[in-house]
Amino acid sequence: MPQMAPISWLSLFIIFSMTFLMFSMMNYYSFLPSAPKSKQAKKTKSNKLNWKW
Repeated sequence: MPQMAPISWLSLFIIFSMTFLMFSMMNYYSFLPSAPKSKQAKKTKSNKLNWKW
């Protein structure tokens, strides 16, 4: 029945939106960034250049 088409499109849009949000949140919360180690922070070099003009 063509009269039921808008309800069908609305339900499909809602289902698609919910699955998209679910996968986006799963992707966001599944990533665990590695914490910076204190040894790597101490190894940073500062190249001091003594220019002799």
